[in-house]
Amino acid sequence: MTPAAFAAKWRGVTTTEKAGSQSHFIDLCRMLGEPTPHEADPIGSQYAFEKRVAKAGGGDGFADVWKRDFFAWEYKGKDKDLKAAYVQLLAYKDDLGNPPLLVVSDIARIEIRTNFTGLSPVVRVVTLDDLAADDPSEALALLRHVFTAPEELRPRIQPAQITEKAARHFAEIAQSLRSRGHVPEDVARFLDRILFCLFAEDAGLLPKGIFSRLSQASRGRSDVFTTALGELFTKMSKDGGLFGTEEIDWFNGGLFDSGEVIPLTGTEITTLLEVSKLNWALIEPAIFGTLFERGLDPDQRAQLGAHYTGRDDIWALVEPVILRPLRREFADMQARVTLLILADKRITKATPSDQDPNAVFEAFLDRLRRVRVLDPACGSGNFLIIALWALKDLEYEAINWGSLVLKRPMQIPQIGPEAVLGIELNAYAAELARVTVWIGEIQWMIRHGLGWRRNPILKSLDHIENRDALLDLSDPTKPQEAEWPEAEFIVGNPPFLGDKVMRTSLGSVYVSNLRQIFSGRLPGQSDLACYFHEKVRVQIAAGDTRRGGLLA
Repeated sequence: MTPAAFAAKWRGVTTTEKAGSQSHFIDLCRMLGEPTPHEADPIGSQYAFEKRVAKAGGGDGFADVWKRDFFAWEYKGKDKDLKAAYVQLLAYKDDLGNPPLLVVSDIARIEIRTNFTGLSPVVRVVTLDDLAADDPSEALALLRHVFTAPEELRPRIQPAQITEKAARHFAEIAQSLRSRGHVPEDVARFLDRILFCLFAEDAGLLPKGIFSRLSQASRGRSDVFTTALGELFTKMSKDGGLFGTEEIDWFNGGLFDSGEVIPLTGTEITTLLEVSKLNWALIEPAIFGTLFERGLDPDQRAQLGAHYTGRDDIWALVEPVILRPLRREFADMQARVTLLILADKRITKATPSDQDPNAVFEAFLDRLRRVRVLDPACGSGNFLIIALWALKDLEYEAINWGSLVLKRPMQIPQIGPEAVLGIELNAYAAELARVTVWIGEIQWMIRHGLGWRRNPILKSLDHIENRDALLDLSDPTKPQEAEWPEAEFIVGNPPFLGDKVMRTSLGSVYVSNLRQIFSGRLPGQSDLACYFHEKVRVQIAAGDTRRGGLLA
């Protein structure tokens, strides 16, 4: 069967999922010259239709097609939402040997997600239009790799490598802009917007390649680039609309409050074009901390408190301080629900909530969704994003468990950026933290086959505050100890500054006020970080915080 014949046959088919899936897959095999599951493995031990599986969390299911060490494949009816199929594969994959590729299809579209351990997934798509094209060789090569050589689809560049390369290029642009007299904070804010646009076009929030095409078309024409980029920012800021011939969604969130653009030289636009060729959907949110340090005047770093904390150091706090106690509660809930199910009591409206397994489960979800985590020296948000991912992972695991054990319909995860609170002295760093959290939230939703919020896509994150975490200077003549918001957990890496460095960086008046307000609680020569530890102690003693952990 030729690719054109395959596309023509299946373009008009409106059959149901089960009726059409095996026929579609068999035709795919014929087109590629590959044996079908029945031909290659009659007993179905390595390659099979309807492979029985044990779902993660309990219960049985069936994978539509499975080939050991190659792929798991799930079908949905034509034009149906493929996110549900991907969620099913996530529940099956462990029992299927965690295959390197997870494939979902609605007949007209085949989505191939890489599933290599330790690597962020990459999504590739083959459509009937691709196969009907004059030259379908690229689509055919991709499908053949799925059937014969999944290693060919392994991402060659790790997220850390992409992050490092992107940071290097952006540092070049930042240095160039600073050398022309632009204020470092303006440079950093401008680059922050560009960074988000690059992520958005690769993640599917903006039309594919729109920023890259704009950079390409504007090479050597700085005035054209400046005008067009300002128009794009304005569309993203307000209600969206047409940018040329392409529809732009409404982003908002404060990041694109104005269409202001710093004019770039031809060389800078060329560098930007090179950066746009990277897969920004895989970028590590921690890049923003790195860029913040490199994008501002190095002499200002200590004063601004910008610093980067590695993922391992962050997890060393997040796991024991936040996740471990919540997992104990999750296990207690699971045990309680299991006992109630085994008791097999008839549930009525009069049944106490602690005797109703569904009510016990919902109570845990509600409790989990009320958790708040504070980083009082959040910098560019590295702790916030790791904490958010940990909470979202636990909620998602709980939802899947409830679906399997209690036969409940799958819920859409509700934990979002509102779960993480931050305080940051520097205005740009606080904004940077918001961008980090936005990108991390969207990455998590994409990884789990879910969509992102719309109208607007970005929600204002005012709970990441731009202020001093130690002193309230709203009345400079009467400095007071700053208040922190209530949060069940506090984590972070506060700045370490000794007495002399504190006075140089923060000013003698500030340090004297700080020493006076905390006198009797801390020795007079205490490092700046000690004041953060003391405030965590007070929060816990007052009952406003359950657990805290700061790097020391």
